[in-house]
Amino acid sequence: MTYVDQSASAAQQPEAERATLKDVVAAYVGLTKPRVIELLLLTTVPVMFYAARGVPDLGLVVATVIGGTFSAGSASVFNCVYDRDIDEQMRRTRRRALPRHIVSPRSALVFGFVLGILSTVILYVWVNPLSALLSVVANAFYVFGYTMLLKRRTTQNIVWGGLAGCFPALIGWTAVTGALSWTPIVLFMVVFFWTPPHTWALALRYREDYANVDVPMLPVVKPAAEVGRQIVIYSWVMVATSLLLWPVAGTSLFYPVVAAVLGAVFLLEAHRMWARARGTESLSVIQPMRLFHSSNLYLSLLFVAVALDPLVSR
Repeated sequence: MTYVDQSASAAQQPEAERATLKDVVAAYVGLTKPRVIELLLLTTVPVMFYAARGVPDLGLVVATVIGGTFSAGSASVFNCVYDRDIDEQMRRTRRRALPRHIVSPRSALVFGFVLGILSTVILYVWVNPLSALLSVVANAFYVFGYTMLLKRRTTQNIVWGGLAGCFPALIGWTAVTGALSWTPIVLFMVVFFWTPPHTWALALRYREDYANVDVPMLPVVKPAAEVGRQIVIYSWVMVATSLLLWPVAGTSLFYPVVAAVLGAVFLLEAHRMWARARGTESLSVIQPMRLFHSSNLYLSLLFVAVALDPLVSR
């Protein structure tokens, strides 16, 4: 069986006609960037455990996860629509749904709005208005602040644009407590300082792609050694910020011990990459993806420690 997106243009339809229904469903799911959603949920649910000082209400967790998934998915869809011109030219993104013309821009926009509306309704009705508001702000900032304003104009694009990805920590906390406090703000800042090392490592791997489409990611305009230096600086601040949770939130010793070990391992990897970058511009030698994957593991385990702390301290 084949499927054609009825809103696709005539020029797009020959390729669209070759797409099966399964391909189209997969394309719509791909527009939401599921791997990004996984990371965002990873900084939402553990915070709910800490805020509840144990296991939070299952229904509340489900509603928060569904609402957060739809919100993040909506922002990603809008990002894909706006960036479809450069996505067609980049190796990393040319197989996305819009460059392949499996989904039309109009259909993607409708999909993005539907996800955004559903997210807001779910969070407002089944979680609370504050969490819904924070979700809307995060979505809007990612689309208007990062995608449309910062990404193509400044090397600081991911630094300040990354603020949108920090909001899940606030949303998870407010979902349980209904109010903000310093605890989720510290976790917000951990993600803020984590984002540049994580993203610059990936951008270093694909710097030619970004250079070809005139997106001024830091690795495009600065040598690898400078990128490595900036990554090390942000990594040190990130680790220091992660340890602030101990006195601010009053965690048990379990959390700072885990955070210190994870931070030491990450800093070692960051310094090693910087050392390699000081001697060459060769990506095969620098191996930036090692740090990228290490950053994913670091954030995952750190927030697991956040979730486990109130459980192991009983």
